[in-house]
Amino acid sequence: MLDIAEELNRWVEQGRDFAVATVVAVGGSAPRQPGAALAVDADGTAVGSVSGGCVEGAVYELCRQALTDGEPVFERFGYSDDDAFAVGLTCGGVIDILVVPVRADDPARPVVTAALAAAAGGGAAALARIVRGPADLVGRALLVRPDGSHDGGFGAHPELDRTVVAEAGALLDAGRTGTLEIGEQGSRCGAPLTVLVESSVPPPRMIVFGAVDFAAALVRVGKFLGHHVTVCDARPVFATRARFPEADEVVVEWPHRYLERTRVDARTVLCVLTHDAKFDVPLLRLALRLPVAYVGAMGSRRTHLDRNERLRAVGVTELELARLRSPIGLDLGARTPEETALSIAAEIVAARRGGSGVSLTGAHTPIHHDITSVPAVRVGSVA
Repeated sequence: MLDIAEELNRWVEQGRDFAVATVVAVGGSAPRQPGAALAVDADGTAVGSVSGGCVEGAVYELCRQALTDGEPVFERFGYSDDDAFAVGLTCGGVIDILVVPVRADDPARPVVTAALAAAAGGGAAALARIVRGPADLVGRALLVRPDGSHDGGFGAHPELDRTVVAEAGALLDAGRTGTLEIGEQGSRCGAPLTVLVESSVPPPRMIVFGAVDFAAALVRVGKFLGHHVTVCDARPVFATRARFPEADEVVVEWPHRYLERTRVDARTVLCVLTHDAKFDVPLLRLALRLPVAYVGAMGSRRTHLDRNERLRAVGVTELELARLRSPIGLDLGARTPEETALSIAAEIVAARRGGSGVSLTGAHTPIHHDITSVPAVRVGSVA
């Protein structure tokens, strides 16, 4: 539910009761990933989505039912299920949905409220909820923060809370959402439980080096993809707020000096659009040694070969050079700044999700390559 935290946080502030349907698990060609949510309030207003339209109507009614009954509902929709087929899940996938009422009398509401506030404010938090198990435990919630502190609990066994805090903290560190299979006593002991852990982390960073026309288009695409976008250029006449109104930050500084002092992590993408050796070489020498998700550099193939030789001359290894996406972007035949930005964004998404970048028409590869998804982890088992 944290993917629609901003709207749900407003509902909480307004004192509304609502029910939330959350995707717990998916199989095959399901359209949404675990954590995707649809919420319905007492007036029938709906926000979010669990299936891209396939089963929204049926899930909407389950939310209305849960809000009236005050009871959680677990439902599976799949291609082989006649009822699910009737409501439109024809993509060949299977989705498990948990529907939980969040009413004023719900003991878990304070925990859910704290999680929504953290996510809506751009903070990091993990919300763990029991989605399958004894009826009296389903829907109970626990909020885990980056420092390991937590609110709420499951009340079944003290070790269960400790185990979930540790496992949810690990998922939060990785910025991932997934399920845990845990015994009711926190290991393999007791009745089996399935716990959904939803992680909310600040938006990943996109740093665009070079305040050029292509950068303006890339800023717009980066924001559309949910990045926190920074534009950096050493030339104050070009690096202005007027030229990049949609950027979160515009920095006037030598690119490598800015990269030395700014925060990056394993989700950060670096796009070098300057194609000027005096900027590119010191910048890429540093960038290719940082633990970031993506480093791409603009330029012709001739520029690329020349730049590689310059980088080798300053000590960049072949292994480090292999990380460089250059010329930047996928082969879309792009010409305009907007088309080029789309090409770059497509390569970033493919790198993140494990896609090949080839046309799906005639291909025999999976449509969804979510390499960041987390399978169920059996706590206490030996790998």
